[in-house]
Order: sequence, then structure tokens, then C-alpha cells
Amino acid sequence: MHTYIIEQIRTKIIEMEEQEWLVEFSWIKAHAGHHGNELADQLAKEAVSSKTIEQCYTRIQKSAEWSELNDQSVKLWRNEWERSSQGVITKYFFPKK
Repeated sequence: MHTYIIEQIRTKIIEMEEQEWLVEFSWIKAHAGHHGNELADQLAKEAVSSKTIEQCYTRIQKSAEWSELNDQSVKLWRNEWERSSQGVITKYFFPKK
């Protein structure tokens, strides 16, 4: 997800610079009354809590997919391990958690 959003931002910045916009990034202390930062916080909160705003991003993070696949794989492996009659001695070394 992050790389997709970063690529969108990078592309937009290139477009803006081609139109002679000056684009600068700087650190801004949070909750210090900076108008742009306060506005961004407000809009983010509205977007999260609003039921009328359409979802604009539907991609799933690769790390979330890997985590889900890992969880599923471990569950399948555990089921196989518990049902198997092989490795009985080895099972004594790995008690159930």
C-alpha cells in the first residue's frame, strides 16, 4: 500500500514541478496550531468517521497479505501435525501451546 501511495505522490509532484510549482517538504510539529496541519488532521478524522465518503483506496498492504497467508499456513500445518500418526516421539518435544 505504501509504495502505491508514494508513487502517486511522486507522480503528482513531478506534474506540479513541470507546471513550475515549487514543492517543498518540511517537518511540522503536530498540534502546534499550524493551519495546514490542523486542516489535514480534521479532514483525516472526517474521512475515517464519515459513512458518506466513498472508499478511495482498496489495495491491501503486502505485509497484511503475508501475515494472513502465514497465519493460514500455520493453522493448516498444525491441523496436519495433530492428525498425523507419524512423528509421535517428536511430538513429545513440542507440546501444544
